[in-house]
Amino acid sequence: MATSTATSTHGTSAEYQADTNVGKIANFVDTRVGLSPMIKEFGRKIFPDHWSFMFGEVALYCFIILLLSGTFLAFWFDPTMATTEYTGNYVPMQGVEMSAAYASTLHISFDIRGGLFLRQLHHWAALLFSVAIMVHMARIFFTGAFRRPRELNWVVGCLLFVMALVAGFSGYSLPDDVLSGNGLRIADGMAKSIPLVGAYISMLLFGGEFPGQDIIGRLYIVHVFIVPVIILALIVVHLFMVVVHKHTQFPGPGRTENNVVGFPVGPVYAAKAGGFFFIVFGVLAAIASIVQINAIWNYGPYDPSPVQAGSQPDWYIGFADGALRLMPGNTPFRWEVGLWNMSLPLSLLIPMVGLTLMILGLFLWPWVERWVTKDNRVHNILDRPRNAPTRTGLGVAAMVYYGVLMIAATGDLIATHFHVAVNDVIYLLRFLFFFGPIIAFIITRRICLALQRKDREIVLHGRETGRVQQLPHGEFIEVHEPLDEYRRYSLVAFEDRRVHPAQENAKGKVSGPEKLRGRLSRFFFEDRVAPVTPAELEAAHHQHTHDVDELESAGSSSNH
Repeated sequence: MATSTATSTHGTSAEYQADTNVGKIANFVDTRVGLSPMIKEFGRKIFPDHWSFMFGEVALYCFIILLLSGTFLAFWFDPTMATTEYTGNYVPMQGVEMSAAYASTLHISFDIRGGLFLRQLHHWAALLFSVAIMVHMARIFFTGAFRRPRELNWVVGCLLFVMALVAGFSGYSLPDDVLSGNGLRIADGMAKSIPLVGAYISMLLFGGEFPGQDIIGRLYIVHVFIVPVIILALIVVHLFMVVVHKHTQFPGPGRTENNVVGFPVGPVYAAKAGGFFFIVFGVLAAIASIVQINAIWNYGPYDPSPVQAGSQPDWYIGFADGALRLMPGNTPFRWEVGLWNMSLPLSLLIPMVGLTLMILGLFLWPWVERWVTKDNRVHNILDRPRNAPTRTGLGVAAMVYYGVLMIAATGDLIATHFHVAVNDVIYLLRFLFFFGPIIAFIITRRICLALQRKDREIVLHGRETGRVQQLPHGEFIEVHEPLDEYRRYSLVAFEDRRVHPAQENAKGKVSGPEKLRGRLSRFFFEDRVAPVTPAELEAAHHQHTHDVDELESAGSSSNH
């Protein structure tokens, strides 16, 4: 054990001297860098312990795995589109002309020891990375963790989600196989549909007419250098804000807006987080070992001359492809207009505008909700999703909207696998595109209100035991058990949100935006269930005591 020897020499204190080699090295680094105050401060940080907080950790650990596996793959991948003849160990492809990018991917898969495992580990980690980010953002949205002072951290999370999409798309486009080539063909069409600058964007990306000769090299730079650096910087900013703002927590006894109940980073949380990293790594390694993914040798090298069917993007980017597939073709009218000697393909522009508005709304939601609710307070206590029924309903509606678009990207495969007409599949998905989110919102909000009423009943009358007894005057009642203090607090600890009607401005007039805000406030909070008040709880407690006394007297009478 290292011990300090601090002696006074001529009135001054000597420097700390460690007794072990490790201590000396640590002391040398600390005296030059000064990390001990930061480590000491960070080690005291308290983090609450709840299972839903682990999704952000899963995303972080997947990113670390992506960096490690991607570095290995980068040693052998050749990001060029130069034509070569394959001479590797995969016999069915020998002698086939292909790009150097495709040939090097086959070389990694069949010639490099552990190459196929690392390729599949990288791909599965990328999928789980996107899943973890989306689930983590859903948890933040449904619990209201995006409110002040964490609006900017929500924006950082949205940027991470967008960067994950860019990283995924650029990554699976690198092998230059049939699947990635079809995805790039769609991206080229979407780029060219942008008015005025679309053709220039396409030429810049591909280095000429599609497929060009430069797209793989440029996507390689984006995937290996630009996007990882941006994601790493966003993760650092995200964690910094978590430390500065403290961690949010669910309501419970002893938990207030000014404290955090949980475990310190060191040593409890650090040990648990370290163990959880190896669990995530082990699960991904097991999946990568036994579940095949992106078998490019079955697809073949990309040839732009034929148009292939049945190609599907990875699920997280499928919503863009699905939006294009749901758009009608030439019926009921021709979706193309001429403007200033330009041809505007509305069948591409309308889905792109819709997707852009969806992502923009995701970024702006914290400010939209704050404007509607007029709530600018600091929130460190989370909401239970049922206690914010309108927000929860809108979140589920958005998930249904995203899910319909994602499923639409596989419309042709659904038709072939279930032996139904592809047009029937598209018509059904179009119906769900418009009405699915509305139905999901109505059902979700009604479920949340019903759960709130059930919570209110449980708080006032206790938990049902299933035992029915008869009172002395002949009445039959079901025996209820009162809740413990912790459970009762978690059910009543939420604020009563009320409608904020439109307010007059300084001139005594109600502006148009304020009228809109008043309508939205009524839409948010007109249907609500008020939390149990102390007076109601006290009255229910007296009634429960009275019922217990009657039951006890009835029991004593029957014994006599």
